[in-house]
Amino acid sequence: MNYVEGLLVDLDGTLYVGDEPIAGAVGAMRRIGDAGIPFRYVTNTTRKSRRAVAETLREMGFPLRASRGESLVYTPAVAVGRLLLDRRVHALVAEPLLEDLHGVVLTDQEPEYVLVGDLGDGFTYERLDRAFRHLVDGAELVALQKNRYWQKEDGLSLDAGPFVAALEYASGKEATVVGKPEKAFFEAALGELGLEARRVAMVGDDAEADVAGAKAAGLLGVQAETGKYRPGEAEGADLVVESFADLTGAIGL
Repeated sequence: MNYVEGLLVDLDGTLYVGDEPIAGAVGAMRRIGDAGIPFRYVTNTTRKSRRAVAETLREMGFPLRASRGESLVYTPAVAVGRLLLDRRVHALVAEPLLEDLHGVVLTDQEPEYVLVGDLGDGFTYERLDRAFRHLVDGAELVALQKNRYWQKEDGLSLDAGPFVAALEYASGKEATVVGKPEKAFFEAALGELGLEARRVAMVGDDAEADVAGAKAAGLLGVQAETGKYRPGEAEGADLVVESFADLTGAIGL
């Protein structure tokens, strides 16, 4: 894959799991940065703000500019902040994420939209029921992402997708999904790189959201066999690597 000119790189499960970098991933990202290959960190996480994600990466040693390193991080919250600018929104999102929703009018009174992210233990019956009632009263449903599950240190855990599906089923409304694997998400990240899709590879551990989503948007898809990856899921990937540490050799660095 020596023809790759830019990279989109998933985070949790690809570069790290929990608070621990995957072996060799920091060194691989530094070699990519030193080689001058443009990249963006792209993540479906909806529990941390863009600033907090950048700080996590910096603390682990991944390359980020000293100032405004968060500009290298692209998240669903950043995308939805543009999509729902000045709209009235009832948000089921983790509190730290609210700082990325500036320009969105957050309200519990007659919202135009219900926005769902990953609340973890915060997905209580009361909160889901309130969101359902807003949907029945006319609000539209927007999901930051619809991942089924994610990899924690102690195993797989439910992500936001099952709760979005529950609200879809109860309300009869289909959610507009903002994050991966949506084509618009990849196109927006590509716009920040300024490169053609066919010259950019997306590297991730999620065969559906990362690899298949990227390929549907015209990018190359690289499957990392770490994180939530399970044997047999790599079918359709342009390249399979045992871990992110192996990527640099595959692209000629």
